[in-house]
Amino acid sequence: MTRYLITSAIPYVNGVKHLGNLVGSLLPADVHARFRRQTGADVLFICGTDEHGTPTELSAATAGKDARTYCEEQHAIQADIYHRFGLTFDHFGRSSSQQNHELTQHFYRRLDASGFIEERDVQQVWSPKDSRFLPDRYIIGTCPHCRYGAARGDQCDGCGTLLDPPELLDRRSAISGDRNLEIRSSRHLFLRQSLLVDKLREWVDHRDSWPAWVTSLARSWLTSDLRDRCITRDLDWGIPVPRPGFEGKVFYVWFDAPINYIAITKEWSDTAPSQRDWRDWWWQPADVQYLQFLGKDNVPFHTVSFPATVLGSGEPWKTVDVIKGFHWLAYRGGKFSTTQRRGVFTDAALDVLPADLWRWWLIANAPESADVDFDIKRFAGDIGKDLADVFGNLATRATSFAWRAFDGRIPVDGEPGPLEQVLAQEVDRRLAVLRGLHESLEFRRAAAETRALWVLANGYIQEQAPWAAIKLDPSRAAVTTRAALNLLALCAIVGWSIIPTLANRVLSAFGNASDCPAWPTIPASQLLDARKGEPIARIEPLVSKLTEVEIAALEHRFSGAER
Repeated sequence: MTRYLITSAIPYVNGVKHLGNLVGSLLPADVHARFRRQTGADVLFICGTDEHGTPTELSAATAGKDARTYCEEQHAIQADIYHRFGLTFDHFGRSSSQQNHELTQHFYRRLDASGFIEERDVQQVWSPKDSRFLPDRYIIGTCPHCRYGAARGDQCDGCGTLLDPPELLDRRSAISGDRNLEIRSSRHLFLRQSLLVDKLREWVDHRDSWPAWVTSLARSWLTSDLRDRCITRDLDWGIPVPRPGFEGKVFYVWFDAPINYIAITKEWSDTAPSQRDWRDWWWQPADVQYLQFLGKDNVPFHTVSFPATVLGSGEPWKTVDVIKGFHWLAYRGGKFSTTQRRGVFTDAALDVLPADLWRWWLIANAPESADVDFDIKRFAGDIGKDLADVFGNLATRATSFAWRAFDGRIPVDGEPGPLEQVLAQEVDRRLAVLRGLHESLEFRRAAAETRALWVLANGYIQEQAPWAAIKLDPSRAAVTTRAALNLLALCAIVGWSIIPTLANRVLSAFGNASDCPAWPTIPASQLLDARKGEPIARIEPLVSKLTEVEIAALEHRFSGAER
């Protein structure tokens, strides 16, 4: 039986993340992990905070704290937010852990022994005003390829090209704005990716479960002149480089961060070593499918740089089988941005509305094939239609009628007729389609099919109108009420991976709330014959529609920089 190793892009510790970060990796990974657990699969879902690099040092200094203390506090804040969003990590670790220190240094030594590490003198940017070498991300300028005016020293967000700082035109410090930048020499280590092109190309050619645009992007790097990558930095905070002459230098954050996937698993294992072995998931596992969820700006690192590290080690580490890449969530004509404090941030989102409302809209509108624009009015309208008018209306109407007509119990009288048999067959078909969409990671279509099932259930109870039939044919009213209630339970079960809290409110009415309700295996039987005579609680409205005043208040709150 296949086991599923699921990772989402590791969020940077520097600041609370926005909705774009959430839908770009974290939330879809959680939905899939929940679904796989529902089917009875063995799942390991891991994530953590990426804690090294200059942004941490600068943020810590601004906060008047040392980097370690700052990271501990920010890690706790992010972990709490993700818990409140219902993200079900098996372990949420840290890149500053001892496990990641040890594994990063291990990979470096393996690569060095295999001839894939080389010392080189690097021309770096020095800011006299800041009195320091400027890390790549803290140099901004114009991209020499697309002329995007706010390119960073490591990558252009305009065209996606990986850069080195000296390539930027009109360079300036992102810290002080200093334009009097100097180029000075510093000794660094390079991962010789150019020697691994053939091995990487063969590896990519055997990845048949990636979105086409992810595969195309990976191949574009491998068909061009793949450059060797500098993997060290002149910083204090990070993983020390165990090499004579490199005292005071640390590994580049993008070298150690992906290794942290393995290290987090070891953290998880080390909490219960007699019960778990991290190597069962990473070292020659024959039965593990590894799925990565990440945004498009992370694709080059996960399809080229990290695989180069793993393949270059010469060891039998598990490499990714499936990459589910996402485009960006746009906001008011531009990207959500942590550094620019632009957009709706996860803590603010939870301050104003329950997590399931955000979860539903983000999955139903996931930017799978193109960027998606977030708009408060559209968000409010979709939530009102889907969760209040359709799913919520079904739950309230079906349970309220059972209370009025059948003393708060699922009726036992009557036998299903031809209409219920057809309904059961249609539900069977739809659930098979929905399961296939979840398995193929088609999140928007899965949400649409889930909603379609809710619409089907509403249509059935509306057409059969048991509140009218009970006057002339109580037995028929009992059959349709029972079918509607059981269909409501099925609707909650298959919606649980996306809206777990709302789904469990429905399942609680049946006395069946669960940390992981099993995916329906015989839906026809569950629809027609289940739960006869069992008590059913009345469900109050699950979701209230936002009023015009509330929508206006949200628009005002999220009208500009929110942090």
